[in-house]
Amino acid sequence: MTKREEYEKKTEELILPILQEHAFELVDVEYVKEVGNWYLRAYIDKEGGITVDDCELVSRRMSDLLDEKDFIPESYIFEVSSPGLGRQLKKDKDFARSIGEAVEGKLFRAVDKRKDFEGVLRSFDKEAVVIETEGGQEMRLERDNIALIRLAIDF
Repeated sequence: MTKREEYEKKTEELILPILQEHAFELVDVEYVKEVGNWYLRAYIDKEGGITVDDCELVSRRMSDLLDEKDFIPESYIFEVSSPGLGRQLKKDKDFARSIGEAVEGKLFRAVDKRKDFEGVLRSFDKEAVVIETEGGQEMRLERDNIALIRLAIDF
């Protein structure tokens, strides 16, 4: 397990009881370096959407726990936010919740000479995701070839 994975896992373990207490859902935790700073981010959601006050509540409680446990030696910035409209699908529960929804994404390696895709999510398993394209054709995409898949934003 990498340092990043270890920090994310420990953060998940600490934040889950707080989220359960308020009927919030943990969408993702990430520990990333951006423009010279380390960020520890927790993305949360709830039925009807998350508010700034919800994020603040979780952030205050979690910051105290992070200070107490002090398992990340590097300096970092802790943030709590909603996953946003174009949320990425990463976990099986994300895919399950999104069956029948429009998705878009990018592939690492081209399929049918294309790296970009869009369609309606029809099914998924451990190995692949199946989408139905605009022309009604099913497209099977290997999960290890998907660089990004998220809910499509329709304006």
